Amino acid sequence: MLKASKVHFCIRQRPIVDEVSLELNPGEILAVLGPNGAGKSTFFKILSGEIKCKHGAIGYNGHDIYTLKSRELAEVRAVMPQHTQVNFPFTVQEVVELGLISTKAKDPSKLIREVLEATNTTHLKDQVFNTLSGGEKQRVQLARVLVQIWEAKPFPRYLLLDEPTSSLDIAQQHAVLKILETLKSRNIGILVILHELNLAAQYADKIALLKNGMIAKTGTVEDVLEEEILAHVFDHPIHLIPNPATGGVFVSSAASSHPNIQTFKQA
Repeated sequence: MLKASKVHFCIRQRPIVDEVSLELNPGEILAVLGPNGAGKSTFFKILSGEIKCKHGAIGYNGHDIYTLKSRELAEVRAVMPQHTQVNFPFTVQEVVELGLISTKAKDPSKLIREVLEATNTTHLKDQVFNTLSGGEKQRVQLARVLVQIWEAKPFPRYLLLDEPTSSLDIAQQHAVLKILETLKSRNIGILVILHELNLAAQYADKIALLKNGMIAKTGTVEDVLEEEILAHVFDHPIHLIPNPATGGVFVSSAASSHPNIQTFKQA
């Protein structure tokens, strides 16, 4: 289990993440949703070990994150941040191979081949990464992260992704989420930050709503997707419509009927 307990982080005495507790079990997808400035990316960085929380604890399979060595942490979690730069003229295959640096793979070539196929980037493998489009770069970075945990292991592992579908078209967004679905059967838990509520409604097992650095609500998709709480979190009217294609709900928003609500809010 990946467990966050009362995680707190401030910048200049301003709480960015405020007493957040969360659990992610292997075999499930947890979608973290919330408006801009809710603290999602900061919380993500704390979970991944990139920054240290001022108070609280992060545990991976019962081990405190700060007691794990870098290689030990890499064995149990893989991370795809929102933005990643490549400052050298690496080819796509070389970028993906970077995901194997901290792991001991039995058949690296097989892993590289499989993740390139899964992310539909095989045809790009000899191209220089920095010549690709934004969407192509995002799929290659996903392949780099996937190769770190693609090989079966006897212990639970975790995949953390910060807006992995932001530069992708509709078909590619669903392709990425379907890849994540297949990982659940490999004893892997997935935490993904999303902006698209309908992707979360269709693919997530659990949802955590963040607002002002705090958990507004967390639980199963059915428990969390309620019009009142969503409208509160996003400061906008939300309507839930039965989705006959999925058996779930379709999340719809319309122009606000309240003219006194500000179009843009001060950050």
